[in-house]
Amino acid sequence: MSEDTSTAEQEMGVQIKADAKSGKKPQVSIQDLIDSLKIVQDDIGQISELTSEEELLTAEFFTSLLRLMRPLTPSIQVSTSVLPEEMGTVVQASLDETGQLTLFYEDGRMELKNLSEQRYRDLMITVIEDVMPKFKQLTGAQKRKVEGRIKFLSAITKEMQKISKALLPTSSGSQK
Repeated sequence: MSEDTSTAEQEMGVQIKADAKSGKKPQVSIQDLIDSLKIVQDDIGQISELTSEEELLTAEFFTSLLRLMRPLTPSIQVSTSVLPEEMGTVVQASLDETGQLTLFYEDGRMELKNLSEQRYRDLMITVIEDVMPKFKQLTGAQKRKVEGRIKFLSAITKEMQKISKALLPTSSGSQK
């Protein structure tokens, strides 16, 4: 917002407050209205740009989530306590790798919400804030699991190599 615009807004605000205190109906000049409309035009342009950027970031987020979740788990549980009250009594919720939020209600209903849709952006943020620490725990557990298998296989493989080397001269001598 430019300095001129900010000054015009401040002057208009002071005039409106002064009129309100004196009991007069606030008088707004045509220039003040035009200035306000210019601000609205700028805001609408910025909203449009920001919405486009949000669309791209959301698509990239869910593409990345799909790549990361696929080898680990088909879904991650979402704490029902973080869900907005207006959703009703949700007894179980989970986020799948494609960005679908699955909700199970007390009355037995099931509902899917595609969190990549514009109308669910606030819900998407709430769910992501809940799921990311769980995702970190999941990746840590997977890492420990693979490390355990490697440790096991490494020890067994070394012993198998020793045995096979010990048998190698014997087996070649018995084939003659």
